[in-house]
Amino acid sequence: MVLKIENVSKVFADKRAVDEVNAELTNGVYGFLGANGSGKTTLMRMLATVSSANSGTITYHGEDIRKMGDRYREIIGYLPQHFGYYKNFSVEKFLFYIASLKGIEKTAARQKIADLLETVNLTDKRKVKMGKLSGGMKQRVGIVQALLNDPKILIVDEPTAGLDPKERIRFRNLLAETAKDRIVLLSTHIVSDIEYIAKEILIMKDGRLIEKDTPQNLLERIQDLVWSVEASEAEIGYYQEVFKVGNIARKSNGIELRILSKEKPAGNAINVPVNLEDLYLYYFDEGVGA
Repeated sequence: MVLKIENVSKVFADKRAVDEVNAELTNGVYGFLGANGSGKTTLMRMLATVSSANSGTITYHGEDIRKMGDRYREIIGYLPQHFGYYKNFSVEKFLFYIASLKGIEKTAARQKIADLLETVNLTDKRKVKMGKLSGGMKQRVGIVQALLNDPKILIVDEPTAGLDPKERIRFRNLLAETAKDRIVLLSTHIVSDIEYIAKEILIMKDGRLIEKDTPQNLLERIQDLVWSVEASEAEIGYYQEVFKVGNIARKSNGIELRILSKEKPAGNAINVPVNLEDLYLYYFDEGVGA
């Protein structure tokens, strides 16, 4: 499978939300990483045909997805950041409703819903009203509705926003499992969402795609830029003003700062192994997870 994005741009009034993005995507998980407002959601909406590009094309096996119309929508699953539901519908009733909208025959839908609810550990909640579910449970129902038609392309936009750490781990494990034979596109500003499951990371900033590579290759590029520095309380302000400080750890024997810098920031600084939080901080001034 090949999903290709070629010179895609989207403009709202005087804001260029997506700016000349190019990427070729095949089976596996792709993590679209960027701060809020970087253009991730706008791009996801275009990939899901919820909105159209002002210029450029998105093709599936060489065919324009807009021209494919329903043929394309039949092979995608989409979970927006905030998906709509009827709060008085039970989980099961809501999923049958979505299945009917997707043209899935009732007998097939019944088996598919049962299987997917078991996969996301919600079988015992099938009769519970949607409005009574926790945020994490609603997100799990959201992924079920996106998978009902067994999509070849799964698009999920900021799926773990507001979830507790346990639910986030459960959710990303589920995405990793579903990526065996499909393209999974995950947009997020939380680095832990993609740290272990992404085949490639696509970094977006100000509407532009500025990097696309494996996590390992991206980390290798900054491996000499991350330092650990022992500092006094009085020195913290100086380091924060001059450098990008990713972490301040107060320990029994003093204060340890994690700093990104092209030059050695202090005489006692030592290079330390890098991680994706360092990568995020390298590209975005807002701070890790901003």
